[in-house]
Amino acid sequence: MVLSGLAGYRSAVAQTAGSGDSTAGQPVPNPAQQRYLQGLRTAGRGVAQIKTGIDRLTRARGAGDTSQVKLAAKRLTGYCTAARGFITSGRGQMDPVAYELPTRKPAKDLIVQIDSLSLSVKDCQSGKGLAPQSLTTGLVLRLRAYDAALADFRTAIGLPNR
Repeated sequence: MVLSGLAGYRSAVAQTAGSGDSTAGQPVPNPAQQRYLQGLRTAGRGVAQIKTGIDRLTRARGAGDTSQVKLAAKRLTGYCTAARGFITSGRGQMDPVAYELPTRKPAKDLIVQIDSLSLSVKDCQSGKGLAPQSLTTGLVLRLRAYDAALADFRTAIGLPNR
């Protein structure tokens, strides 16, 4: 459910970098915008790790083996630990002032969602594999909000949403 857009997200992040035919004919980003996009790619790596951890936990729940669920929940906390480093590192590079006013609002909204996700990941880190349902509930909601903000930002800068 959450990971259904992971493949599309990875290709979207690759296109954000300026690779691919979808960016042909668009103005070249200035250095501040390139830094923002680089930060977004870095934060996106962390988001992908969270999605991987949630996917593994969801599959373990589907199998019905409680020991596998506990193991997947512990792994999710590990993914959250690694993801938080990527998210905070990428977030540090993202300054919405890099964009003009029509695009600045979606850029700022995306940063708000990244900050919110970072706080959720911090809670996930301290979960120690306990209460797997409560670990994922907040993360899934924040990931959906992040994906929506990312789609709005991509639309604002003229990139397709897949």
